[in-house]
Amino acid sequence: MGKKGDLSNFEHGMVVGARRAGLSISQSAQLLGFSRTTISRVYKEWCEKGKTSSMRQSCGRKCLVDARGQRRMGRLIQADRRATLTEITTRYNRGMQQSICEATTRTTLRRMGYNSRRPHRVPLISTTNRKKRLQFARAHQNWTVEDWKNVAWSDESRFLLRHSDGRVRIWRKQNENMDPSCLVTTVQAGGGGVMVWGMFSWHTLGPLVPIGHRLNATAYLSIVSDHVHPFMTTMYPSSDGYFQQDNAPCHKARIISNWFLEHDNEFTVLKWPPQSPDLNPIEHLWDVVERELHALDVHPTNLHQLQDAILSIWANISKECFQHLVESMPRRIKAVLKAKGGQTQY
Repeated sequence: MGKKGDLSNFEHGMVVGARRAGLSISQSAQLLGFSRTTISRVYKEWCEKGKTSSMRQSCGRKCLVDARGQRRMGRLIQADRRATLTEITTRYNRGMQQSICEATTRTTLRRMGYNSRRPHRVPLISTTNRKKRLQFARAHQNWTVEDWKNVAWSDESRFLLRHSDGRVRIWRKQNENMDPSCLVTTVQAGGGGVMVWGMFSWHTLGPLVPIGHRLNATAYLSIVSDHVHPFMTTMYPSSDGYFQQDNAPCHKARIISNWFLEHDNEFTVLKWPPQSPDLNPIEHLWDVVERELHALDVHPTNLHQLQDAILSIWANISKECFQHLVESMPRRIKAVLKAKGGQTQY
């Protein structure tokens, strides 16, 4: 016995198509597996009323959260991005005649495009530093990739043996990752593990130097003279290179400034805006190292093993990887201009 009752839109179209192709009611029913009554009814409705769908979208249980309810739920999300599913459900049910459960809340949020995600971490930027970032972006907005190839990037980073699993989660849509209410600000802080200093340019990876103790001006002067100087004079023999460093206290010490002044005929120190890790592509190389550390089959169990793993990963970063990062600099500058000196997606 053939299928009776409502058909899907696709099945509805198959019936109409079969009849229009010249098949009889019996032939259509046998071909499609529907009853003759259904074939006759569907084709008659199409001939007389031009009906082209089964209107199945009106079938089924009525949605508990209508368009007005979705707007209400959206306002709850906007008011508190960190609210848990239980809190959202409780707040939504207040003053409502028909309450909903957490499963309905989850389904509604997903239908609206919201998913629970970790907030994007960005530095807390002061008003003064926003202005300095904006000034830097304006001064370099006409730099091309060829200009940025003359810059050698540097930074320090610390890698830990163990990581905290405590994570804040928020509700946001896919394109809201940089919305201020979806961000968690971070500040520089210490921690156990292995600290390294590294540098690179578009042309090649530079040295990666483990730092045994806290980096002070004296230790940094050794790095500058033993590693920065030979790298810059080798890669930029025409003295057209720029050396980038952030504004850490040891970088701004008098003995460091005096050393750079003595060698200003060999390369230029790029004047760098404060709180701007998003403008430094080496930050993404640290992310590469971090991901590779997590992906190791055998994880380091002591600091010596951790240091060896970091050095090995750094040495194997592909040329395409770090060149692509340098080539992103014009886009980074545009992002800072668009954000008026504020946080960017980088």
